[in-house]
Amino acid sequence: MIGRREFITLAGGAAAAWPLAAKAQQVATKLIGALYVLSADDPETQARHSLFQQSLHQLGWTIDRNLRFDIRQAGGNPADIRRYAAELVALAPDAILAVGSATVAPLQQSTQTIPIVFVNVADPIGAGLVESLSRPGGNTTGFTNFDYGPATKWVELLKQMVPPLTRAAVLRDSAAAAGLGQFGAISAAAQSLGVEVVPVAVRDLGEIERRVAAFARLPNGGLIVTTGGTGFHREAIIALALRHRLPAIYPFRYHAVAGGLISYGPDTHEPMRRAASYVDRILKGEKPADLPVQNPTKYELIINLKTAKALGLEVPPMLLARADEVIE
Repeated sequence: MIGRREFITLAGGAAAAWPLAAKAQQVATKLIGALYVLSADDPETQARHSLFQQSLHQLGWTIDRNLRFDIRQAGGNPADIRRYAAELVALAPDAILAVGSATVAPLQQSTQTIPIVFVNVADPIGAGLVESLSRPGGNTTGFTNFDYGPATKWVELLKQMVPPLTRAAVLRDSAAAAGLGQFGAISAAAQSLGVEVVPVAVRDLGEIERRVAAFARLPNGGLIVTTGGTGFHREAIIALALRHRLPAIYPFRYHAVAGGLISYGPDTHEPMRRAASYVDRILKGEKPADLPVQNPTKYELIINLKTAKALGLEVPPMLLARADEVIE
């Protein structure tokens, strides 16, 4: 039996603990949806999402305390992207992270109110995703992975790597505004360097294989792989280039790491940190329309010496000196 003094002590302790318990219950848990264009087992997806979570944690957000995630990875399948976009919107999250150009429009078609922060989108204005970079308007903002200037570097770098180059097949997403803009920039640079360019659509891997095989029958050819639609085919495209002994340049470091000859493009991980800061600001009350779309701040040149040797290429010393990373 509890005496009067013990009861008062317990009651007092409970009363003191009550505000703390109530305060803990009042911590609002925010839901973040995330739609990735690459597949769940892709190391790039895993690395990006881990970095995004770590960056949010540094900003005070902890999973199962004040933050929850619902993640979808589409593996480049357009039908899955549309389905997953609708599923995420139906959950009514507080914000959605959209990784990859193909993910944003399906999300916008499903919601005009839920904030969307995109990452690795090549041409958000040309694609009609935002009104302008400085004032995106609507419910969408984020971080681009290219402007058109660096696209000219792909031709220049490939020509420096292989001086006899006179022809280049350009793998691009012909249905996207970014694909058109990048091809225009590449064509202009190629003409000044005496290189003929041949567009190859990336809609279907079988078509890519047929077109590249036909292109490779003539000498002095190379391959330029642009952004948009190529990331989830990267291993097949890299193998295709090696099989036909085509020197190739790619847009991201992960291509060179996977065996591509040379890559020139922005760091694909840094925007995830920056996206976390935007999501943090949105969760604290700011609007996507007021957060400017930001371009990459640094581009990196990666050279795979092992692949160069396999192709019988001697990398020019000046090119090696310029490289940010050399894979041996």
